[in-house]
Amino acid sequence: MKKIVLIALFLIGALNAQAQELKWYTDVREAITVSNKEQKPMLMFFTGSDWCGWCIRLQNEVLKTEEFKKWASGNVVLVELDYPRGVAQTPEIRSQNNELQQAFGIQGFPTIFFTSAESKDGKINFKGLGKTGYVAGGPSAWLTVAEGIVHPKKI
Repeated sequence: MKKIVLIALFLIGALNAQAQELKWYTDVREAITVSNKEQKPMLMFFTGSDWCGWCIRLQNEVLKTEEFKKWASGNVVLVELDYPRGVAQTPEIRSQNNELQQAFGIQGFPTIFFTSAESKDGKINFKGLGKTGYVAGGPSAWLTVAEGIVHPKKI
């Protein structure tokens, strides 16, 4: 009987841990659909996940924190556009990411664009809201910048 109770508690804990994880889209068309449905802008994270020191630092200091997870779940649809050196990607994802790097004029990593988008006649039209990158000071400093982009104060 103790084993059944322990197994049940383990499964409940595992499900709760999964529920707290954020969904990062890698397919931009899927992210656009979700963004439009939920009426939230996209946070497009251009990263070199396995080689870019500032990207890894941004991940550890901000994007993996509970403060960020709470804010992101209510405010944005997350899109990761990765440019790894040691991890294989499908040709479709690599091609999509390269096209988006060109379209947004990404010159360095990490870069985060906040944008909304719509698909018309097979073409995607992006409406940029703002961009940022690494911000020193942890999640609260980074979220202050992000909040100013996503919810600008009207004058």
